[in-house]
Parts: sequence; C-alpha cells; structure tokens
Amino acid sequence: MAFRAAIFDLDGVLVDSARLHFVAWKRIADELGIMFSEHDNEALKGVDRMGSLDHILALGELRLDLTAKEELAGRKNGYYLDALATMSDADVLPGARSLLSCARTAGLRLGIASASRNATMVLERAGLSGAVDFVADAAQVARSKPAPDIFLACASALGVAPGDCVGFEDAAAGVSAIKAAGMIAVGIGASDILAEADLVFESTVQVDLDRVLRLSPGA
Repeated sequence: MAFRAAIFDLDGVLVDSARLHFVAWKRIADELGIMFSEHDNEALKGVDRMGSLDHILALGELRLDLTAKEELAGRKNGYYLDALATMSDADVLPGARSLLSCARTAGLRLGIASASRNATMVLERAGLSGAVDFVADAAQVARSKPAPDIFLACASALGVAPGDCVGFEDAAAGVSAIKAAGMIAVGIGASDILAEADLVFESTVQVDLDRVLRLSPGA
C-alpha cells in the first residue's frame, strides 16, 4: 500500500502566519485587560477563532455572552486581516515549497486543513494557491480540531480514503484530529508536545518525505 494524499495544516507548517494571529489576539487581550504572552499563544495553535477567544477569556477569568464574544471574534479577524496585508511569499516557511513539490512528484493529491477561516487568502498572499488541490477551513465543518472533521472533509474532497492519507501538523490538537480521522500523523515541532504523532520533525525544512512515505497507510 502507498499513500494517495497528503493533507497539510497551514500556519506553522507551510507559512509563518502564526505571528499575525498572535498580534491580533494580543490586541484583543490588551483591550480586555488580560495578560497574554507568546507562551500563552502556544495553546491556541490549531484551535479555531471562538475556541481561541474562550481560552483568552478563561485566562482573565472573564465571562461574556455570545453577542459580545461574536463581536470580539469579528474584531480580532479585522485586526488579523490588517496584518495579513503585509504577508508575502517571504512568509513561506523554509522547505515548504520543496515539500509540496516533492509530494506532488510522488503522485500525491495535496490538501490544506486549516483552523483559519482565511486560509484561502493566506495561500494567495503566500503564492501557494496553485500548489494544492483543495482547501478545507474551519467555516466548512461543524467541529474544529481536535475533532477529525476538517481532515475528513479534505480527504473526501480529494477523493481519497482517510486511511490512505498522511497529515502534517504543528499543533497537538491537529495531530489528535489527524489520528482521529484514521490517518498517519507527521508532527512539525517539539516531539514532547506532538507525542501522539507517528513521526516528528523539528521543522518543515527537516521533513524527510521518503521517510514519511515509508510509513504504512492505515496503520
């Protein structure tokens, strides 16, 4: 058996847009009088917008009704879009283009499974739109990571069974989602944080695709 598709998270795996999310969330936290650091931001990796807001509110022991939370989430997105205007192909992570190219050469279908509702725009700004076959974002599924929904939706759109897919993630929640979808998981980052992954590389540029493809689909 061989893999038929590779599905990638976007932020932290292919592009460096995580810094833009942090800047936007930091503005929201400051407005609420909540201390929010880059360390705190690590917990938001792979988490959708409302889940991220809930985490920040919990840090400040602040409870808000749904209307107020939706206003804050919308404001954060506005801040993020302002920051996104500064993104370019220079924000593509080292090794990302090569990884996508090698995966394509290996005959794999390529998909994106991102918690960001702006994934398509990020790909356009980074010059990667033409490199993948399908983009699934949080707006298209009922449950966010660590639920498997977004990876399953991506596999379905690619026409590939989940067990024939390999997923790449830099967040523990994302790795859990890949495994829950019945896929092989490759972690990008710290092995202790991504312990559930089948294979971990410290960064995208260090990914050895031949080694990944030697893993057993559906294992």
